[in-house]
Amino acid sequence: MDITIASSFLPADDPEASLAFYRDALGFEVRADVGSGQMRWITLGPPSQPGTAIVLHPPNADPGITEEEQGVIARMMAKGTYAGINLATADLDAAFERVQASGADIMQEPMDQDWGARDFAVRDPAGNSVRIQQA
Repeated sequence: MDITIASSFLPADDPEASLAFYRDALGFEVRADVGSGQMRWITLGPPSQPGTAIVLHPPNADPGITEEEQGVIARMMAKGTYAGINLATADLDAAFERVQASGADIMQEPMDQDWGARDFAVRDPAGNSVRIQQA
C-alpha cells in the first residue's frame, strides 16, 4: 500500500494575508480560490508537486462548532498554538532569507536540532506554526 499526503488544512482568518504569505513568501501556486471575503477556501501548493496542497480555510466555517469552541479556536490561533505544518526544502538558507524578507514573524532562525534536522520556524499571518527543514 502506498499512501501519499494529498492536502493539509490550516485555518486562515485573513485570507489575503495568508495568501500573500504562502504564495509570495513560500512560492506556492494558487490552485483554487473558492468563496469570498472571510469565507474563502484557498488551495495552494509547490509548483513542482501538483499532488500536494495546503487548503487555507475559515476557522469558523464548520456549522457543528459552537460559539464557545469558536472562541477557543480564536484564542489558540492568536497564541499560535492551534495548528502547524512542517515543510522541507533543499536550500534552507535561501528559503529563510526569502521568508525573512517578506516580514514574516520569525519564531526561530535556522539551527541544528538535537533530533538531527536543521530548520527554522515562522508563524503565518493566522498564527499557524510553519517549520521548514533542510531536505
